[in-house]
Amino acid sequence: MVILIDEYDVPLENAYFRGFYGQMVDFIRSLFESVLKTNVYLQFAVITGCLRISKESIFTGLNHLKIISVLDRQYSEYFGFTEQEVQRMMADYGVESRFTVMKEWYDGYMFGDREVYNPWSVINYLYDLRTNIDAFPRPYWVNTSSNDIIKDMVYKADRETKGHIETLLEGGTLEVPVHEEITYEDMHSRGGNLWNFLYFTGYLTKKSESFRNSSIFLQLRIPNVEVKTIYQNTIMGWLRQTIEKQDFRDLYHAMEEGDAEKMQDILGGLLFSTISFYDSVESFYHGFLAGILSQSQDYLVKSNRESGSGRSDLMVKSPSLRGRSFILELKISEHIDNLGKDADRALEQIYEKKYREKLRAEGYRKIDCYGISFYRKDCEVRFGKRLEG
Repeated sequence: MVILIDEYDVPLENAYFRGFYGQMVDFIRSLFESVLKTNVYLQFAVITGCLRISKESIFTGLNHLKIISVLDRQYSEYFGFTEQEVQRMMADYGVESRFTVMKEWYDGYMFGDREVYNPWSVINYLYDLRTNIDAFPRPYWVNTSSNDIIKDMVYKADRETKGHIETLLEGGTLEVPVHEEITYEDMHSRGGNLWNFLYFTGYLTKKSESFRNSSIFLQLRIPNVEVKTIYQNTIMGWLRQTIEKQDFRDLYHAMEEGDAEKMQDILGGLLFSTISFYDSVESFYHGFLAGILSQSQDYLVKSNRESGSGRSDLMVKSPSLRGRSFILELKISEHIDNLGKDADRALEQIYEKKYREKLRAEGYRKIDCYGISFYRKDCEVRFGKRLEG
């Protein structure tokens, strides 16, 4: 008898996030003992999983297991497709011209000493390219799991963890000692365990490794664009939930009063408590501000509406044409010293491109304008000429 068990730790992950982890550990321990320890008909077995769990003694009595992990060089090329294999497949389908996109989105995993591509995503993207060579890449891997580990990390992140996430999203690395024998219950017991979990489950990969003080240390990074989208989408979901729980009446009042300084203080405080990603700055800050302003029951928020000779970033208006309306133009600064200049430039753009004409044509007569610039956790707000009548 030959037994193959794939992803043995998936039930443990589901049980951990749904509150019956101890019962699942007992069940799997009993199952494995019957199937792998006392089964006289067993010739050999192959078990796959992300985590090497030993503290729960799931593998009690199995003294001759040969464990191959993503740190080992043996069989490392079989954890995914090598670049040569991907190039050959793309040539077979005649879609070599999309190789750069394929590599950017689905390459980047380092197992042992070999860099490999995500096989599931490569196959799916090739399937789409076969019928449309201009097909857009998609995060195929996102749909194969719940991504509960990422959600749990983001929702429970303290200030230090948020800083590490931002470092990773900027393309940086984190150095952590390797802890292979960890459990789900250890995930938040110390910082290194969390990053080890993300490494062994494929949400991070190693850039390099070193050995010192009797331990292996890894420089960890986000593998590719596909995985980065998981972090970004999770962060935006968390941000929306965070925004929905807060009271922004002080911000709305400051905006109505033309108090740019007060708006700046409130927005700066909110930015300081969020997790940001700066390689997609426009979408992040736009979503950040639109989400906040959408919480008001007194105003409607229109995003990127055609207006005048261009597009204003945000229009905020009362349902009544007799009420107030606002135009907000956003700029992203390349340096903190440019914040003031860029906020002024955003304000001038509103006038130059006649963004107010859209609201005037609708019938609004009380129109305020704001230019807002962002640089990482800082912002600058400028209030413009009020248009009435």
